[in-house]
Amino acid sequence: QVQLQESGPGLVKPSQTLSLTCTVSGGSITTNHYYWSWIRQPPGKGLEWMGAISFDGYTFYNSSLKSHISISRDTSKNQFSLQLTSVTPEDTAVYFCAREGYSGAYSVGMDYWGKGTLVTVSS
Repeated sequence: QVQLQESGPGLVKPSQTLSLTCTVSGGSITTNHYYWSWIRQPPGKGLEWMGAISFDGYTFYNSSLKSHISISRDTSKNQFSLQLTSVTPEDTAVYFCAREGYSGAYSVGMDYWGKGTLVTVSS
């Protein structure tokens, strides 16, 4: 059973960098055909896919965030991380990490999710 757990500060000041880590257990982040994503949900709004890192280390970002998002990984710790720079109160959201499977070029969906962590951007 794959489990994902988000961790990081729950409060970030405007203009600072939001940093979160997702620790994966029960499966390796280098296993073929899986991508590891960050998704967020602002209060009262829908889910927004932010970006992902592939099993072989390639990164993909939502174009609306590309200027201030970075996703990296530490394979020795089986973790992947999110950094979002220059945050504003509009970045307040519950942040989720999730695993997405691929069959060839086609997504088969996100099958495992973390429980999510609320990050508030406020001075």
